[in-house]
Amino acid sequence: MNARQPAKTGKPAKPEPTKAPAEQTGAAQSSPVQTLPVSEDEDGMRLDRWFRRRFPLMGLSHLNKICRKGEVRVDGKRVEGSDRLKAGALVRVPPMKLEVEAPAVKRAPEASPQDVKLIRQITLFEDRKLMVLNKPYGLAVQGGSGTTRHIDGILQGMAEEMGERPVLVHRLDRDTSGVLLIAKTRKMAADLGEIFRSRQARKIYWAVVQGVLRPPQGRISLFLAKGAAMGDDRAAGRKPVGERASGQRIDPEKMRIAKHGEVDAQHSITYYATVDKLAPRLTWLSMKPVTGRTHQLRAHAEAIGHPIIGDPKYRGDMAENDPRRTDPLRNIPSEIEHKLHLLARRLMIPNPSGGMLDVTAPLPPHMKNTFDLLGFDEKQYDPILDAPEE
Repeated sequence: MNARQPAKTGKPAKPEPTKAPAEQTGAAQSSPVQTLPVSEDEDGMRLDRWFRRRFPLMGLSHLNKICRKGEVRVDGKRVEGSDRLKAGALVRVPPMKLEVEAPAVKRAPEASPQDVKLIRQITLFEDRKLMVLNKPYGLAVQGGSGTTRHIDGILQGMAEEMGERPVLVHRLDRDTSGVLLIAKTRKMAADLGEIFRSRQARKIYWAVVQGVLRPPQGRISLFLAKGAAMGDDRAAGRKPVGERASGQRIDPEKMRIAKHGEVDAQHSITYYATVDKLAPRLTWLSMKPVTGRTHQLRAHAEAIGHPIIGDPKYRGDMAENDPRRTDPLRNIPSEIEHKLHLLARRLMIPNPSGGMLDVTAPLPPHMKNTFDLLGFDEKQYDPILDAPEE
């Protein structure tokens, strides 16, 4: 397989929370008939989720029952719990049983003042419906095994009561720094998600990689598949293969190079361009992913023999007789911090509210130190801007 081919402020209006009766005695209470409008933030929301949001004490079985009986209407028409709502629609809410004994809705703990300050400090852009953060190195985007502090959790803790919870539009690895897009409303999250799926978003990453690439610009086209301990494979309990035929160990938590037609294989494409280099040791590489596979840029860099500096997982497997092991000219300077040198540098995307959103993140401290050490000028022209879009 040929891997390479040359080549501010303000907040959206919040729907008024629906109040239960002031006093609740007995097993259930009834509410009066109401007609409630669907807010802009609720556009596209399922009816059952709308009810759950507005009436957290109401049981799902009761909702299904009153829908079947036609007591719930949207703009005068019968509906089901799975139907999607449109902004401005009027929902007829009949007298309902509010299950007083139902457990309280679990809410995220309030964000600490330090975390709120952090979010404000790393905000690159913000308007009524979205915000762009400069994600720091080492801070996870989402929770996971052993991860208790993460951006998603902080944002949940900042959401106002009964208000919209900010939604992650895309992801970055924990050790990747840079531009991270957040939607403030469900409608904006849906619109931005569709823009990403249709590949209208243009993303540029900067990396410092081992060696010097030849050709200096090109296209990486490979099939990738998740390792045996990642995602659905982990949930299914599949076992890692263990070793390749060459006797080389396989990391079950790495994306692996797959063949076309192989189960779980997904096509991945990345354009790359050399911006500057310190031959023969290191290259400042600009990368533009066309697809968005897990660990795509890290796996691609390793696959072409130029792993990203500081990557503990996709670091390349040098043979015992590889000249880089003994050649002092190829050794990485000891002054460079052993941290992942990968930055989500720039995001250009149509703003559903109008116009184009174009946001650039600064170099994280460890990459700034490396650039200064190697004499790289971040103001230098980035040739990846001339790369094709597909």
